[in-house]
Amino acid sequence: MTRRKGAPIGVVLYFATLLMLGLYFAFAAVQGDYGIFKRAEVEAEGRALAEELAILHADVARMENLTRRLSDTYLDLDLLDQQARDVLGLVRADEIVIR
Repeated sequence: MTRRKGAPIGVVLYFATLLMLGLYFAFAAVQGDYGIFKRAEVEAEGRALAEELAILHADVARMENLTRRLSDTYLDLDLLDQQARDVLGLVRADEIVIR
């Protein structure tokens, strides 16, 4: 009687190697440098930077408006009065200053 052995060791090693490679590539696809989690992180960072860029564009537009209003070609007297009060600390003669 011949006794039948289990699967040959080469077949077991072959399938174990395939299993390990499959697990490695699955892990890399999920958590690697180009994986799903990294992609979600990069997209979230992109949205945050886009929001920050929109805020900066609004600030630049506001500053350009203020600069234009104080230019030689267009003078906004209310803005000039406000800047004189803030920067130079000036007050009119008919005002009372309470500190």
